[in-house]
Amino acid sequence: MRLTGVFILSCLSLAAEADTVTVAVASNFRTTAELVAAAFRAETGHEVRISVASTGKLHAQVVHGAPFDVLLAADTESPRLLEEAGLGVVGSRFTYAIGILVLWSAADGAEDCRNDLQTPGNFRLAIANPATAPYGRAAEEFLQAAGLWESLAPRLVYGENVGQTMHFAASGNARYALVAKSQAIDPALPLTTCLWQVPGDAHAPLDQQAVLLQRAADNEAARSFLHFLQSATARDTIRRSGYGVP
Repeated sequence: MRLTGVFILSCLSLAAEADTVTVAVASNFRTTAELVAAAFRAETGHEVRISVASTGKLHAQVVHGAPFDVLLAADTESPRLLEEAGLGVVGSRFTYAIGILVLWSAADGAEDCRNDLQTPGNFRLAIANPATAPYGRAAEEFLQAAGLWESLAPRLVYGENVGQTMHFAASGNARYALVAKSQAIDPALPLTTCLWQVPGDAHAPLDQQAVLLQRAADNEAARSFLHFLQSATARDTIRRSGYGVP
């Protein structure tokens, strides 16, 4: 009976201390963030509420007062600008993942997808909106560096974010897509012979940074989540999900 009482009191104490962290997550990191959040929840008891959009949209939402505690961006610029504007806690910013850009297709006969981009045809290529999505900017930089931008520009289909971009290719609305490797290795996707990793020197680095937002400066659960994001457990999850880690 005494042991049972101690157990119940421990559970009540954990419940009393548990809090909720609201995390704004770049679209490419959605699945990985959910895995990290589940591990964090199991270890700490804190709940994690995830809101997903392109980095540009999330940045704008923070500026306009969205109630986020943490931002997991797909770039370094948005967290830096929020920090400089007093909306991010100074010193809390760090790189949690390094993105990898890949060319992907679900279409039959797309084995040589890299060379297919240089072949005239009526196919469509999906990329994320370069104005709001870091992976879209990286895709544009790669196509320009490869001398393919002008020839492919009329065939481009723009996703609002990299998640929608992947959907275009997975559904057949575009034959190819330039997306995050983490999306392309999702076991829920159909098997494909087209998965080509874009050389890292063909675009600016896809360093993805996290920042604690000012409204959560005193939120211990939010700080705990950022600490957990740098743990061996989280780093292993991030690496297995198709990212590099710093």
